[in-house]
Amino acid sequence: MPLTEVAPGLRRWTAWHDEWREDVGCLAVDTDDGLVLIDPLDPPRGLGSPAHVLLTVHWHVRSTKARRVWAHQRAVRLLANRGVQVSHPFTPGDPLPGGIQALETARPGEVVYWLPRQRAVAVGDVLLGAGAKPRDTGAALRLCPERWLGKATHDDLRESLAPLLELPVTRVLVSHGAPVLRGGGRALAEALAG
Repeated sequence: MPLTEVAPGLRRWTAWHDEWREDVGCLAVDTDDGLVLIDPLDPPRGLGSPAHVLLTVHWHVRSTKARRVWAHQRAVRLLANRGVQVSHPFTPGDPLPGGIQALETARPGEVVYWLPRQRAVAVGDVLLGAGAKPRDTGAALRLCPERWLGKATHDDLRESLAPLLELPVTRVLVSHGAPVLRGGGRALAEALAG
């Protein structure tokens, strides 16, 4: 799948994921700190070598081949078990490459990334886009199945994602399903309304 520019300095592509049996979304962000890939799978030719790879959740190991791999400190051990060495464990609030910010979710070890220059939120598994499994609800975004959250509930997830509503979000770039390329703040509000 070719790269699609969704905003200046922000490109998205999809690649087939054998386990999910569907295409999943991946991101490339041009930053002052070099090329940052978020949850990459089979990066397209010509993209170049990333300076950094950021992972939203340990399940998204995918094609993590970089010297500088960033992940939530809670995911480090799980990633090591999957053969990925995290060079930069962080907690939300720590500085990340290119001014990207990580926000905690109710799912232990999973973060969402705020890309302020592009007014975009990059999401791993806690939010799904339209058309994503298990069924299409007609909404632009929806919460992941509650069973994915471990001991947390949908109410916990809504509370953890509420700070996103304070940001000037235009785009919500999900890994599973169709991204929201306009009206991201409204789509988030609808998904979190319950």
